[in-house]
Amino acid sequence: MKSFPLEPIEKASIDELRTLQLERLRWSLKHAYENSPVYKAKFDAAGVHPDDCKSLADLAKFPFTTKSDLRENYPFGMFAVPRDQVVRVHASSGTTGKPTVVGYTAKDIDTWAGVVARSIRAAGARPGDMAHISYGYGLFTGGMGAHYGAEKLGLTVVPFGGGQTEKQIQLIQDFKPDIIMVTPSYMLAIADEIERMGLTANSTSLRIGIFGAEPWTNEMRSAIEARMGIDAVDIYGLSEVMGPGVASECVETKDGPTIWEDHFYPEIIDPDTGEPVADGEQGELVFTSLTKEALPIIRYRTRDLTRLLPGTARTMRRMEKITGRSDDMMIIRGVNVFPTQIEELILKRVELSPHYQCVLTREGPMDNLKVAVETAPGIDPESAEARAAAKQLQYEIKIHVGSSVEIDLRGEGGIERSVGKARRVVDLRKK
Repeated sequence: MKSFPLEPIEKASIDELRTLQLERLRWSLKHAYENSPVYKAKFDAAGVHPDDCKSLADLAKFPFTTKSDLRENYPFGMFAVPRDQVVRVHASSGTTGKPTVVGYTAKDIDTWAGVVARSIRAAGARPGDMAHISYGYGLFTGGMGAHYGAEKLGLTVVPFGGGQTEKQIQLIQDFKPDIIMVTPSYMLAIADEIERMGLTANSTSLRIGIFGAEPWTNEMRSAIEARMGIDAVDIYGLSEVMGPGVASECVETKDGPTIWEDHFYPEIIDPDTGEPVADGEQGELVFTSLTKEALPIIRYRTRDLTRLLPGTARTMRRMEKITGRSDDMMIIRGVNVFPTQIEELILKRVELSPHYQCVLTREGPMDNLKVAVETAPGIDPESAEARAAAKQLQYEIKIHVGSSVEIDLRGEGGIERSVGKARRVVDLRKK
């Protein structure tokens, strides 16, 4: 079967890649300093100048960018080109304050489409494939990012968006797409609905699932692949850095997203001290854009926790699958707990479904964690089988995570379904 050829940079030598990165990094720092008053002020306050960057290691001299920088300069204060050169604007939902606004020049849109196209090809796409896109369209970057990338690769695109699950399934049956791009939690909702309709989930035309926008475990991958009969690969991105397509897994290895390092330079830092740590060490992921025009981003703190690993399928480094975010971390009586740790244990129990939420409450000065989880289809939450599974899950969370939790068993449909990012943590504590 004919396949798409790799771009030369994907197989370039490490020396060639590092030379290109340094050239582009120096351009990006200069562009930000000369055209963004915010970055000029930040660099001046830190006592650094773009000319101080003589090597990639010198990037550590420059100040970080955080989400609060974008919010404080809402809406367009971070842009480094005149507003009339910005051809598109996206924004976050702004659920915790003002939305973070990002902009793109025509060249930025082409770059973005290019890295998403590269990501889809790495996932195993072939000429003639059809892609069904269930990411949300609009200000969220997922839908349009996936759409432009699939079109640039030359695929047939079904721009469905989120919601209307039954209609999605009808069109998947009728159009027979090869690829679906969606959040992993919504893929589970689609699989549930297919089976509720009396159909077999793994009998669809789908061959590849490209899943992103939320952390998900390798156990979740295995569950989706088994139910749907597809290859499930991880695509990573965030709107402040570009959108989806900053990194993506290669289907031949499925060993963590390959970072497209010719456009995005990664660092891992100690989240407490801000100091860089060596490749292979766990920490917070930081990105610097190397080619963005409208919104150059310098040392952006993603809050995602991971580590950098050597390249395998490509020259470029990989990142370990995101297992948590520093701002998603729950501290329960002094123990750090991430939703993905609990997900991993839930998925080992056949009596339970992958639909769950972590519910935080407070009694006096003490925080408590309740894990609400659905039983697998056909299993009564009140049955002895379900209660035994809950007791075992409670024990395994205590042993492996280190926190005592309550298990709240619910029947099928007892956990809200998301058509976008799953709401894994429900905080009911009084602030």
